[in-house]
Amino acid sequence: MEMRGTLFWSVLTVFIAALSLGPSFAHVLESLPRLTKWSPALWREATVFNGQFLLFAVIGAPLDIAAILCPALLAWILRADPFAVRFVLVAALLYAVSLALWFGLVRPANAILATWTPGPIPENFEAVRLRWETGHMAVTAAKALGFISLCFGLLGVRHG
Repeated sequence: MEMRGTLFWSVLTVFIAALSLGPSFAHVLESLPRLTKWSPALWREATVFNGQFLLFAVIGAPLDIAAILCPALLAWILRADPFAVRFVLVAALLYAVSLALWFGLVRPANAILATWTPGPIPENFEAVRLRWETGHMAVTAAKALGFISLCFGLLGVRHG
């Protein structure tokens, strides 16, 4: 593929990977006060009720899929450069791992949260909150490593 096409797909891939990482990193930035200072009632109100995280699903989910597919496609485009391909494929894999972590850790917590109603704080509140918050931290770690790998791959692309 010509240089401009490679540059376009490289920039698009980095942009999508960054957009996918952003909301996950926001969860991590929020987590310390949410775990240490917020009352259970405030946490439940902000997290479960009023649609606080609706756009994280509506916009974030397609971005998470694209953050796997774009590096995979970019690796194919860069297939003549083994150094770049390795790092870009690792990025795709790590973004896939982040999605698997979300399904394994956060989604089960979300399923429980969906059953909560206004009223008394559920008995399992602490366990569910901890799983939800730490699940997002694990997702973010995988995405951050994937983003770093993507950057290493693209910084190593040989132009010639």
